[in-house]
Amino acid sequence: MESLIIRVDASAQIGTGHLMRCLALAQAWKDGGGEVTFITACHDEGLLQRLRDEEFDVKLLPSAYPDTADWNFTRDILTGHPGARVVLDGYHFDEVYQRQVKEAGYRLLVIDDMAHLKHYYADILLNQNLGAEQFDYSCESYTRLLLGTCYVLLRREFLSWKNWKREIPEVAWRILVTMGGSDSENHTLKVVQILQKVDMPALEVTVVIGASNPHADELEAAARQSRIPIRLISNEKNMPELMAWADVAISAGGSTVWELVYMGLPIMVVVLASNQEAIARSLQERGGGYSFSREQVQRLLLNRTMRMTINQNRKSIIDGCGAKRLMTILRDEK
Repeated sequence: MESLIIRVDASAQIGTGHLMRCLALAQAWKDGGGEVTFITACHDEGLLQRLRDEEFDVKLLPSAYPDTADWNFTRDILTGHPGARVVLDGYHFDEVYQRQVKEAGYRLLVIDDMAHLKHYYADILLNQNLGAEQFDYSCESYTRLLLGTCYVLLRREFLSWKNWKREIPEVAWRILVTMGGSDSENHTLKVVQILQKVDMPALEVTVVIGASNPHADELEAAARQSRIPIRLISNEKNMPELMAWADVAISAGGSTVWELVYMGLPIMVVVLASNQEAIARSLQERGGGYSFSREQVQRLLLNRTMRMTINQNRKSIIDGCGAKRLMTILRDEK
């Protein structure tokens, strides 16, 4: 049985997007008959249980790279899986870490978003974002670049909605707010406060609080004081159902954006980090969403044509076959 070893972290500081897209990759590998081991310094019990529910082997690191204990721990696990493919997803896995994996004799997939390193040593380098083709990656002669949304990794629960058709109402009332798994600076609260100023009293808002969000109490207080109905959901496991319920989404510019696009949901993007700026800009250029503001919320809620156009553009951005394409390439790597 072929092994996939995934080294990825999640925390309030770095968010949960790296781990969640690796979960999609792991599901696809397992569905193809392989076995998966996660090596992680994530200590959020909700996220860890999600991995264990999938029957993946989970190895917990006490601390993450650049702590030298990280590579020593990871190397010992790799020794027990000769011939495994190794995945690194995280901005802290620099040139040194990549070279250590390669020098240990393993085939390496690096998942990246912003070409922030001077050089990459991966056998396969994946950037699943719009505009990825514009990055000038410095890499080895053997490196295979997989760039763009044709390689977006969607979890199994989204793929089951492939043939679902979204209804586009004349006026949109239902808003989904999701700022990612951590939201350490509480941008969710800022969005909720702005929504109080939207002149549409019949609004319904569902706010997803991620597994690593430290502001649950403050958000619960804001929901109680809100003039519009706000439903708070913590650590939601059935995101496709919530996305199907909503008419419009307000989202951070991370990997959740591609799930929303796949579900045909009009998006307003809140940029929370520098690596999200290109995603937000490219999404608007391709007609898949807009930047978030109070004025834009009201405009999108009232304009059915705008929402229909976004919905129609989704299939030209994501077809849902990214994980399958990557699996074919990974398994062919010798």
